Amino acid sequence: MPHFNDLSKQLFGKPLNELGEIERRILAHARDRRTVATDSHAAFTAGLSFGDRLADSIARVGGSWSFIIGFCGFLVCWVLVNSVLLITGAFDPYPYIFLNLVLSMLAALQAPVIMMSQNRQAERDRFAASKDYEVNLKSEVELIALHHKVDDVLLREISELRADLATLNRQLEQYRSAPGRD
Repeated sequence: MPHFNDLSKQLFGKPLNELGEIERRILAHARDRRTVATDSHAAFTAGLSFGDRLADSIARVGGSWSFIIGFCGFLVCWVLVNSVLLITGAFDPYPYIFLNLVLSMLAALQAPVIMMSQNRQAERDRFAASKDYEVNLKSEVELIALHHKVDDVLLREISELRADLATLNRQLEQYRSAPGRD
């Protein structure tokens, strides 16, 4: 196996000390014949805190059609109860001030939670892109190494064929110049 620095020059076109951290790691994986591909979702979610997972769950529920339909049902029920059923003793009569307060509090709490989840989704995307880059880089390194191996085999075979051809030419010349052959 070639030296690590020779591999670096051969595959990346620069010495080992000029490689970045990812390139060095990929080179080590390629040299040791280890895989780079991982489940980026599992790797990312393993590092999430309880609050992160809770915010993602709230955003997942709050951004779903079931939540929208359920909340519309809640609003209709609120209006019906306070306008029709409790005509005289409604706890939140017509301009529905308490309902507005509840909606404002819900929006004030839900918006930052959804934004936290969106920020984490952007981090997840960057993490996945980084993993994709590593896998693509390792694939390129393996392809380049494979091309070098194929080239070496072809050059060796061409050299052997040339040697065989030279031997055949010498034998042909000897045959032609042999006495009694005219």
